[in-house]
Amino acid sequence: MGSPARGPKKRATSLSFGMSVKHFGYIAFVSSPELLCSPAHLPVPSSQDFQIKQRAMANLLSSAPIHASLPDCFVFPPDQRPPASSQAVSLPVIDLSRGRDEVRRAVLDAGKELGFFQVVNHGVSAEAIRDMEAVCAEFFRLPAEEKAAFYSEDTDKPNRLFSSTTYELGDEKYWRDCLRLACGSPVGDTKNNWPDKPKKLREVVEKFVEPTRGVGMELLRLLCEGMGLRPDYFEGDLTGGDVIINVNHYPPCPAPGLTLGLPPHCDRNLITLLLQSTVPGLQVSYKGDWINVESVPNAFVVNFGHLLEIATNGVLKSIEHRAMTNAALARTSVATFIMPAADIPIGPAEELVGEGNPPRYRTVTFDEFMRVYKTVGARRESVEKAFKL
Repeated sequence: MGSPARGPKKRATSLSFGMSVKHFGYIAFVSSPELLCSPAHLPVPSSQDFQIKQRAMANLLSSAPIHASLPDCFVFPPDQRPPASSQAVSLPVIDLSRGRDEVRRAVLDAGKELGFFQVVNHGVSAEAIRDMEAVCAEFFRLPAEEKAAFYSEDTDKPNRLFSSTTYELGDEKYWRDCLRLACGSPVGDTKNNWPDKPKKLREVVEKFVEPTRGVGMELLRLLCEGMGLRPDYFEGDLTGGDVIINVNHYPPCPAPGLTLGLPPHCDRNLITLLLQSTVPGLQVSYKGDWINVESVPNAFVVNFGHLLEIATNGVLKSIEHRAMTNAALARTSVATFIMPAADIPIGPAEELVGEGNPPRYRTVTFDEFMRVYKTVGARRESVEKAFKL
């Protein structure tokens, strides 16, 4: 998302960004607007690891307990700022414990109408959800020095902690820290690549990700049945990549009307299941407006990625959404992404192409898709233009 031309930015006027002074290595670190907005940091020894940790402590919003002012690099042009208020809408809430025919119709109808819906009684226990939300929030409360050990600016690294987002093309930063975890199959083979703090993080994530992936796969089977595809169409390589978990953390923001937690974007994968937090913040594009998604206890918010739109020849669409900030409360959400294998070709299903309904998208591998996605940004129009026939 490009940024309109505008004059030089003024320096933030606040004396400090929380005035959080921490000692790390040989020098004192002060979390400040200048550090957050500038690639230039305090002089450090030549050790690459040391420099990365210094950048982590400078860039991570969760490094400072209080944010007294909004650094200029987070301030968006007026036409990109969130409105003062938006309508709150209850997405369809689908009870997966109901009869299969009823659930199949509800999932397909909601998917076609909104591209977003919520599911309850999905089989992931309330305890697993509660533990996952708690340990993720606890991670971002760790001392800055401990979080910094997992920080990386390498966008190809599957497990890392970073700030803002990696798929936008403008100069603005987004009010978010993110812990990204890759969960292979079996999960036990990859959990040693995750942070070892908090103490129970690996155990809790492992117990959460397997049943959550199962919910995603069951939803794909239901959608296939509703569209006339064989139920196991998405089994195997089409969902054979690592499950990716994004733990998104949005600290209290001093000026929520001037910035965003995440930009308008569509997901890159097949299907996403989100624990959206009791703190509001998710907005979905609907009929030219942005609507707030109400929180439902123990529900997953479900939406479709670009690749599912390609695979279904546009029957199901990837819908833009974004994350808001607020001044009073931190918000931590957990997004679980079902991904394809990297080199598998993905194109419109033959059953969904025919006379009067030609293929709308070209066939691509996930690797090729991601190269384009990183180049053009995550907006729906840009990605659709790149792959539409």
